[in-house]
Amino acid sequence: MKSQLSLAVLICAFACARGEKPSADSATAPAEPAVVTITARDFAFTMPDTIQSGLTKLVLVNEGPNIHHAQIVRLEQGKTLADLEAAFKAGGPPPEWAVDVGGPNAPPIGGSSSTVQQLDPGNYAVICFVDLPDKVPHFAKGMTKAFVVRPGTSNAVAPTPTVTMTIADYSFNTDTALTAGRQMVKVVNNGPQVHEVTIIKLDSAKTLDDLEKYMQTYKGDLPATTMGGITAVRPGTTNYFEVDLTPGNYILICFVPDSKDGKPHFEHGMLQQLTVN
Repeated sequence: MKSQLSLAVLICAFACARGEKPSADSATAPAEPAVVTITARDFAFTMPDTIQSGLTKLVLVNEGPNIHHAQIVRLEQGKTLADLEAAFKAGGPPPEWAVDVGGPNAPPIGGSSSTVQQLDPGNYAVICFVDLPDKVPHFAKGMTKAFVVRPGTSNAVAPTPTVTMTIADYSFNTDTALTAGRQMVKVVNNGPQVHEVTIIKLDSAKTLDDLEKYMQTYKGDLPATTMGGITAVRPGTTNYFEVDLTPGNYILICFVPDSKDGKPHFEHGMLQQLTVN
């Protein structure tokens, strides 16, 4: 052991004398983002009350029995979840102090979805706006939870995307086609409005018309499966989400209400069909 240690010291000293940099293997590798699991059930979230700031992987596990997503909102100006719930009851546009910062969009029931995103220190809330099966948003049934992001340090780096998706009023644009397999999608909101990315896989032999008919009435079975994506993010935001795609027909859709007329963005054309081979 002593001779091995001496040899290692001599090699290091020789390399330094020649002006060589230590090998990459000897350097500290960038850390992976911290992982925070959010568990969704009818109608509640379970997650830590306090997490550390920095690049974070949020994993949403849906234990059902309904579809759920996790909208993360940063509460500014000293506001609390109680203030946000009061604003919901009062109606009208979302308050400026409630900042949408994304989060994992709806996974399959019994499955999971994830995002990688920056969380700055502050007070936050996680909310479910899904209104299946009775057109009553789940937050109205108590599906909200407050949490705090404490200041911290991290050397985590952003993941390497397989696809970059730019969202705007009212479109989804990718730099390469989505293909079968696990994808890391970088999402950039070029705005000027808040947008989301919801990925839905149509059931075999089902069409967009079948999905649109279902969304009008919520009667019968959903002719598709939610596959994740990213919930609402403000303009100028860059987040990442993971999705595992199998061959089939998919829909990209944004349900966020328009800031001008209140209609969901898919009614303004923010809906895209694609086939994964």
